[in-house]
Amino acid sequence: MYRALLCDLRSDQVLDALPLTDVSLDDYIGKTGSANVTVPLPNRQLAQRARAAVEPGRTALWIERGPEIWWGGVVWTANITSNERGFLGLQIGAGGWASYLDHRVVFATQQATAVDQFDIARGLLAYAQAVDGGDIGIEFGTEVSGVVRDRTYRRYDQPRIRELLDELGAVEGGFEWRIMSFRDPGSGRRIKRLQLGSPVIRAGTTEIVLDRPGPVMSYGWPIDATVQANAWQTRGATDNRNQTAESLPLMSEVLVETADIAAGWPRLDGTADYSTVSEQATLDAHARADLAAARRPRTIPEITVALDRVQLSPALLGADIRVRIRDDWFAQGLDERYRVVGLAISPPLRGQPETAKLFLEGA
Repeated sequence: MYRALLCDLRSDQVLDALPLTDVSLDDYIGKTGSANVTVPLPNRQLAQRARAAVEPGRTALWIERGPEIWWGGVVWTANITSNERGFLGLQIGAGGWASYLDHRVVFATQQATAVDQFDIARGLLAYAQAVDGGDIGIEFGTEVSGVVRDRTYRRYDQPRIRELLDELGAVEGGFEWRIMSFRDPGSGRRIKRLQLGSPVIRAGTTEIVLDRPGPVMSYGWPIDATVQANAWQTRGATDNRNQTAESLPLMSEVLVETADIAAGWPRLDGTADYSTVSEQATLDAHARADLAAARRPRTIPEITVALDRVQLSPALLGADIRVRIRDDWFAQGLDERYRVVGLAISPPLRGQPETAKLFLEGA
């Protein structure tokens, strides 16, 4: 059912195609996905093929399910295993394409003035791919968000590019981003593409309805105040220019939701650090966005469905689905629409079917 295409990371030239067992993969909006798979090695020939094809740090992994690409990323770890009966297997651990940007640092100052935030994001990616050996073939478009920003990323801070993209998107009026994997329906070419959405990524046009009782096997509905806050201050970069004065960080003002206090809520303080932000306006925008998110933290319910009972794929990320549940907790019945922000595939175990866990947020 699943097959690994192992390719050279820079050229995407196919090195080998190998069968897989114990496939576990996930993909998210706002978080780097991962894959853990096992290549069975029943004979010396297959073992030598796997040995030649897998080199962590320079090998790309595409996972096919039937004719479709379900996942793509970079192989970071490999582990050869042998059980008590002498059967060999190669366990591969990979991170989504965004994990490569964790290994890329801004070594030359990048500056943008009154530039659309999508263009700033693409500029960071273009910088990463312009240096010798840095191009892994991530494609991007020309869409705009309509929000312009000023940004300076100093080489002295040595920031990592994925962190900068996350910070850029997390500010007030920001955006979501991910690097998606798919096969071009016309040419059959494998594509890794930067997907941007302001304020969020949206996908899909056909409504999917999931019921319990029905295809929904189980669910989890967290209610959590551990990260809730109604007062907030954000800390930015430290100014070291005056060597005779004490070095102090840039600070936002303390923001307080007085309506919550008046309504009887206790004061709940929160803070955040943005060590590369040196502009007051940018830091204040981060503080406002952080407080808005922390005041009523997003609940991320999860539902688990059997893949043999409903047609789902990673292309569902960003799509809206309708969830209907009736049980003792939802005695009056839940019938709401949610956006899919994460998906994790688990292999069949002990007679249980292959499942997909969907992570949701209010649509």
